[in-house]
Amino acid sequence: MTDPCTTAINPALGRVLGVIPARLESTRLPRKVLRLLNGEPLLGWVYRAARACPALDDVIIAADSSEVLELCAQRDWPCMLTSPHLPSGTDRLYAVSRSIPADIYVNVQGDEPLLHPEHITAILAPFAQTGVDVTTLKVRSTPENINNPNAVKVVTAADGRALYFSRATIPYDRDNEGQAAYWKHLGLYAYRHAALERFAALKPGRLEQTERLEQLRLLENGLSLYVAETPFDTVGVDTEEDLRRVEAILQDR
Repeated sequence: MTDPCTTAINPALGRVLGVIPARLESTRLPRKVLRLLNGEPLLGWVYRAARACPALDDVIIAADSSEVLELCAQRDWPCMLTSPHLPSGTDRLYAVSRSIPADIYVNVQGDEPLLHPEHITAILAPFAQTGVDVTTLKVRSTPENINNPNAVKVVTAADGRALYFSRATIPYDRDNEGQAAYWKHLGLYAYRHAALERFAALKPGRLEQTERLEQLRLLENGLSLYVAETPFDTVGVDTEEDLRRVEAILQDR
């Protein structure tokens, strides 16, 4: 990893650090970051995609186990060991921020092997505006995901500011006119340093606990969260079925 005090690639943004939280003992698919996809650990697909994005000054993996740390050492992937007791990827991101200075931290989910460099370019674009604390992504929802509670929907203001995220179908087409636009949320985030510190100090709110959506903590506490559009959907790997589906997609690339 390069010296975090070197000149930023994009001076307007300052230093931008990509962080890949890599939790070994995930609930639904244990050891998933080490599971092989076409002969390569899932984590390797994510790391290579993030490294391919020219907007990131550096990329580091935030591990929660010595096993992931050892893999990274073998592959010469920059890695930092964080506490296995941290409750979320954002907490792991914050742990990295306390050791490595940057102006913007990008939370690159460790279970997104279909990541495109263009995702990261898009998520950084809203920071050109003033008053943006945090950014994330959305993609047009496919018909099968409109009523799928596992596909989180997002609605935004005209300027891209997030109004709400929900597992429910929002907006609700009351008169069944077929004019509603549905957007699926993609769970990548970028935080200004001050916003990440503030988020880490906040307790989960009622909306977050009801929907089981961490990003609602930002909205409940008045942080400005902006949502950029991308044409590239992803498949987060949470189950064996997801693993096989992604493997087939990667074989076709």
